[in-house]
Amino acid sequence: MTITNTGTDHLLTALEDGVLTLTMNRPEARNAMSGEMNAALGAALAKAELDPEVRCIVLTGAGKGFCAGGDVKGMNARNTGGGRETTIDEAIHTQRVNQRATSGKLYTIPKPTLAALPGAAAGAGLALALACDMRIMSRNAIMTTAFARVGFSGDYGGTFFLSQLVGQAKARQLYFLSERVSADEALALGLTNWVCEPDELAEQTMSIARRLGSGPSVAYRYMKENLNRAMSSGDVFECMDLEATHHVHCAATEDHRNATKAFVEKREPVFRGR
Repeated sequence: MTITNTGTDHLLTALEDGVLTLTMNRPEARNAMSGEMNAALGAALAKAELDPEVRCIVLTGAGKGFCAGGDVKGMNARNTGGGRETTIDEAIHTQRVNQRATSGKLYTIPKPTLAALPGAAAGAGLALALACDMRIMSRNAIMTTAFARVGFSGDYGGTFFLSQLVGQAKARQLYFLSERVSADEALALGLTNWVCEPDELAEQTMSIARRLGSGPSVAYRYMKENLNRAMSSGDVFECMDLEATHHVHCAATEDHRNATKAFVEKREPVFRGR
């Protein structure tokens, strides 16, 4: 296992068997997002995108929570403290940069991403979880938008991700009322892919992640782009054209040739990402 120094103890990273685990590490605050955490997460994802050793990314939280979203106590301290006031334009630009580097990158990075929820995912923390390709939840974990409770409209792409997963009517209900969604309800709604017992979360997460990490990374990259384009484009022929281009590219890879040979020989293929 390779441990990388992120420059802050608010984010821990570990690379093993092609799986990069990013752990939001403020358990005393239910892993609420700090400026240090955001910067480190953005930097780690940017590095992972170009690192061929990283074939799958797991995002999780330390302790009993996934991520409580924005640091409300920190917001209150800033609102009531002195010092130079940030202009609206500066705040908007900073927010845009942070969002694109974190939840935006999890959604677009050409590698499988998996969120493992040991506990609550709330607000922007929920958006981070929904930005990932798949999710696995501890049975005692919950999801909530939470924004209405603190007078916010929502950020980090949560409105986009939630609308795509559960439809507009349910997304509006969850945003307007800030209802808590249990793990079992999240599974029924399609917000999570798996639910497991709390003491099984780490093991089941790594089992799924290792399977993704040993899979056909070139094909995964194109699958993810195809699926993302299908969500954002209403043109079926545009989606088909992109699929055709990617499918032909995959046909030229060593992974594809080895996999077809393994199929004929009735054995498991070995994928090397080329």
